[in-house]
Amino acid sequence: MITYKWNCKTVDVYPQANGETDVVYNVHWVLTGVSDTYVASNFGTQIVELDSEKEFIPFDELTNDIIVEWTKEAMGEDEVSAIEQGVSNQVSELENPTSVTLTIEK
Repeated sequence: MITYKWNCKTVDVYPQANGETDVVYNVHWVLTGVSDTYVASNFGTQIVELDSEKEFIPFDELTNDIIVEWTKEAMGEDEVSAIEQGVSNQVSELENPTSVTLTIEK
């Protein structure tokens, strides 16, 4: 079984936007998948939109969990699943390699 951990703590912000300060617009994400023995990861960025329908959360009140939620929402379920499947495939390849590198000794 693989446990996934999303790290979305690094963000780009607009210093001022829509009357607010430090408005997040781009998330630098890292997804790490951990099995009993192996670790694999993937990384990227995701643009997130300021939703005028929702209450603005000041930067100093943001948490990784909130940004992960925004990131996954912006990506959509299919993209999140594809990224997690890619990490799962990396872990599977580590557990059961289809290719290995050997050195000839003579």
